Amino acid sequence: MLYGAVETGGTKIICGVIDETGELLDILRFPTDTPEYSVEKIAGFFSNHDICAIGIGSFGPVDINETSKTYGNILDTPKLQWRNYPFVERLKTKLNIPIIIDTDVNCACLGEVKFGAGQGLDNVIYITIGTGIGVGVVLNGKTLKGMLHPEGGHILLRRNSLDTYVGKCPYHKDCFEGLASGPAIAERVGRPAFELEEDDSAWDIEVDYIAQALSNYVLTYSPEKIILGGGVLEQLHLYPLIRNKVKEYLNGYIRTPQISNLDEYIVPAKLKGNQGLYGAYYLAKTIDKKG
Repeated sequence: MLYGAVETGGTKIICGVIDETGELLDILRFPTDTPEYSVEKIAGFFSNHDICAIGIGSFGPVDINETSKTYGNILDTPKLQWRNYPFVERLKTKLNIPIIIDTDVNCACLGEVKFGAGQGLDNVIYITIGTGIGVGVVLNGKTLKGMLHPEGGHILLRRNSLDTYVGKCPYHKDCFEGLASGPAIAERVGRPAFELEEDDSAWDIEVDYIAQALSNYVLTYSPEKIILGGGVLEQLHLYPLIRNKVKEYLNGYIRTPQISNLDEYIVPAKLKGNQGLYGAYYLAKTIDKKG
């Protein structure tokens, strides 16, 4: 059997055809455009393959409640053309096959749990830091769904005493995304993060915010592993600094084997940018199993 996997992001959409063994047979990447154009591109790609189901990892907010009348709708996204767009319904109309949707970061977390750095674990957090900050959560082997879905990129943080930057987020200013996303770093220092030297003092502020957030996730979700991804976290020199700062913030309050070995607990993503696609693939396989 063949399965379709889709990852929709703020700047690009990735579609993949993956077989039962997990082999990626075909892939399509294109810039995120209007919803009508994007649906046509997705449907056109998959219509050339005999796929039995599609899993989608979508930017949000998005309705992921399968019992909801608006299941699969993009909600109050900053991407105005996509706001309240019935994404799953329109794609189903084009392809007439089962489709399941979750958030892009939930799918990325699921992909790492099933095929990457979180294999064998049931409780994992995935954080991506790039243009925005997203947090995917897998608890008891399933992606977390509640009133909506996790919006862990918008938790409020204690402002670093050396930081005078107002914050990028239009809603909260000094939330995690507002203070530590790629655009926030660029506005704070006047140049992109990838141009900073490893010893630049701007990283001290960034590490502080990341460690605050991770400490909060440890205390609230109690994950068995924390996996980090996204463009900012390709800076591998940050990992020892983040681990040390998390240890400092937890201050001995949590004493578990995982916390005693932070090198194995806070780790980079393993699937090299394909974690969202493979999480969507896994979701598509669950539809098939449901019959």
